[in-house]
Order: sequence, then C-alpha cells, then structure tokens
Amino acid sequence: MPTKIEKDSVSGQMTTGHEWDGLKELNTPLPKWWLYTFYATILFSLVWVVLYPALPISGATGLLGWTARGALPAQQAAERARIEPMMARLRAATPEQIAADPELRAFALAGGRVAFANNCAGCHGAGGQGAPGGFPSLADDDWIYGGSFDAIQHTIRHGVRANESDEQRGVAMPAFQATGMLNAAQVSDTAEFVLSLTGRSTDPAAVTRGEALYAENCASCHGDRGEGNRDLGAPRLNDRIWLYGGEKADIMRSIANSRAGVMPSWQGRLDPAMINMLTVYVHALGGGE
Repeated sequence: MPTKIEKDSVSGQMTTGHEWDGLKELNTPLPKWWLYTFYATILFSLVWVVLYPALPISGATGLLGWTARGALPAQQAAERARIEPMMARLRAATPEQIAADPELRAFALAGGRVAFANNCAGCHGAGGQGAPGGFPSLADDDWIYGGSFDAIQHTIRHGVRANESDEQRGVAMPAFQATGMLNAAQVSDTAEFVLSLTGRSTDPAAVTRGEALYAENCASCHGDRGEGNRDLGAPRLNDRIWLYGGEKADIMRSIANSRAGVMPSWQGRLDPAMINMLTVYVHALGGGE
C-alpha cells in the first residue's frame, strides 16, 4: 500500500512510498556506471543495426554493405593459403609415408576426420561403423576390397560401380531368379548352403542340393567355401558379417535379385591431399591392414 516517502531509520536510505505487511521498499537506484553502460549498449546496438545486416529482411546489408556470405570467399582463400604448405606435402607423399611421419599423420587424421564427416559419414556412419542396406563397416577387419593403404586409396579414388572411372571397384552379381538362371526352390536351397557355411542351416537335404548349385553358380566369385574374393569385390560368406542381412530371407533376396551398392568416385571431387588424408583416417579407424 502507498505510504509517505521518508528516510528509513535502520538503513538511512529513502523509501519509495510502498509498504507490504509492514515492510517498506527502499529507494536504492542502480549505480550510475551500470546505467551508463546499459545506455552505451543500446547506442551500440543502434549503430550496429545501421551499419550491418541485423534486420531479418531479405537483401538487408547495412550501410557498409558487408555480409557474412560475401566475406566467406576471402576467408576461405586465406585459410587455403595458410594450410597450403602442409597440403602440398600431403599431395607429394604416399599414405604410408604420411602415417610414418608424426606431423603429417596428426594433420591427416584431423583433416581426414572432417572430410569423412562431410563426405562419407552419411553412408558409413559417423564412426565408420557402417549401416544396414549395403554400407560396409570401416572399423572392423573384414574388407571387401582390402584394407591396406593402397586398397583403401584405390576404393576412395575410383568408387564402386558408379561408372565414373575405368578403374572402379565391383563386379555386378547376377540376379539369378530375376533372370531365370535359378528358380525359387533352387534359390532357397542355395541360401541353405550359404547358411551352412556358418553352421546355421537346419535342412541337410537342402544343403546337399544347394552345394551343387553354389559350386556351379557362386563359387567362382565367392570361393569354394565362401571365403570371398577381394579382386572381384565378392564378400565372404563364411563369417557373421553381412552387408544386407544374414537371415535366410535376406540371403534369398540377394541371390534372387542381386545387390549392387554404389559408391561415387572421389577422384576429381576431392583434392588429392584430401584423398590421402581420408585414406590415413579410414585406415586408422581400427580395421586397417
């Protein structure tokens, strides 16, 4: 409730004239330095709005004509110039030489991590763990085309079945049922034999029939016992690592209709130094050979 303005007998401060349940509000204004600072920030914000693009209006630039987008090319050019000496060293070195040089290796791992996040993680996962649907893990020791520096670099450069390079990886697997090479029953028997390579088949008769079909149609690429063939990009079938799923239905779908995952060729898209950095980074994820 309002009361008269008076000096508080305890603190010596003037009151504001407000009182609540016997408690009087003291008139203690903010320090002058705080008020002046506050007014200065208001003035600064007004000047900023006039000089720079601070209003949410399309095309607003401010009196100086500066925009973050317009400043970006110069910033990128400055950054490229800053790292160019190291990039030149990375272009001139092989991945093995980069991995053996502590300074180059540290730079390559840092740059490779960024390049991987920008270009590869969408398919292979942020940590190279792979993803269902034909995106292989890069963090284990199971490699379709090999996990050496040279093999990884070749895959990055030329891609897989993208028809962008004469040296691309990958041989197309026939769609055995879709093309009439096998019927549904034969596809099922072949799948049973593939399951038997990891001890998971429960139909011995189907395995016997499927073994002959496998030998005639699959062994030339995947090996007599499913050991795979890196030269052709034919994955192993005698382990528990599967690109498209290892259940019988998944295997039958692969045999019947084929699988043909595609990876782009990064040669020409990325700086050779960046490809070298990616090679070293992928090799270091945990599954390099």
